[in-house]
Amino acid sequence: MSAKFNRRRFIAAGAAAATMPFVLRGALAQVAWPSRQIRMICSYPAGGQTDLLARAFGEFISRQVGQTVVIENKAGASGSIGAAEVARATPDGHTILCSISTTYVMNRMMMKNPGYDMDKDLTLVSVIPGAGLLLVASPKSGVKTLDEFVAFARKTGKVNFGTYSAGSAPHMTINELNRQYGLDIQPVHYRGEAPMWTGLMEGTLDVAMGSYTAAQPVLQSNRGIVFAVHSKKVDAIPNIKTLPELGATSKFFTVSGFTGWALPKATPQPIVDRLAELCVAANSDPKVKEVLSTFVLEPTLGFKESNALYQRELPVWIETAQTLGLEPA
Repeated sequence: MSAKFNRRRFIAAGAAAATMPFVLRGALAQVAWPSRQIRMICSYPAGGQTDLLARAFGEFISRQVGQTVVIENKAGASGSIGAAEVARATPDGHTILCSISTTYVMNRMMMKNPGYDMDKDLTLVSVIPGAGLLLVASPKSGVKTLDEFVAFARKTGKVNFGTYSAGSAPHMTINELNRQYGLDIQPVHYRGEAPMWTGLMEGTLDVAMGSYTAAQPVLQSNRGIVFAVHSKKVDAIPNIKTLPELGATSKFFTVSGFTGWALPKATPQPIVDRLAELCVAANSDPKVKEVLSTFVLEPTLGFKESNALYQRELPVWIETAQTLGLEPA
């Protein structure tokens, strides 16, 4: 074999390596991840639904990849503090955000400067579709159906309707019910579900709206009557119909929000795909299944399905939020 031929083959081989398909180079990168401890930043307080999901999934991922996954709670400002920290992190897959749709969707409308841009700074990896939220009336209101609630609101002229925060799904539900039925329901905003449900039990509120799990003290003590579910049925109470089934027509009543994981935007796609695969695989883990069951949540979705849901629901959230007329803070 001539020296000239060898040189041509060497040059050709070098060119082939330089133009190696991204998929193959990505596969090599995927093997190297993770190379050290992973930080999963939960942007809500310890002990809540988001935190418990982060810990269950974190334990599963740790066992699969052979690296410790440390959960760090960076709560505050509707999840924006934790999200901003992940957005600034090195995009190598070793810093992961676990948060909810408020952080991924609503903060762009509610805050002038949340510290991150969801579309430019973060990549959504995998989501858990949200459960249906319950609309629960105080027994003293006499409300047992949506029609009775509308009649009650018209008759009394003032309804104290609790939400767990301004700009939340309950807040937008109130606005959409007002628009369709010509009502003047006023939202009463709380800092979270626990104090809101306490307000209903104490008689401060006529109606409140929130998750099935957090509402258990109200339901078990017979101090609240479920008369509708926001967007999808809850398996534990299958006889309760959704707002669309009861005649409410807003597009907002077709979206459910989500809990999900995100990475810094420039993270290589093979790492994004691997993390998404792990999140989906966790659906079969006993501890993860227990947490999903506790909060009446659906299984985790893959990367493509998660981003399709996000793109489908995003414009509805934005359009509905704009009708609230809230000024970003």
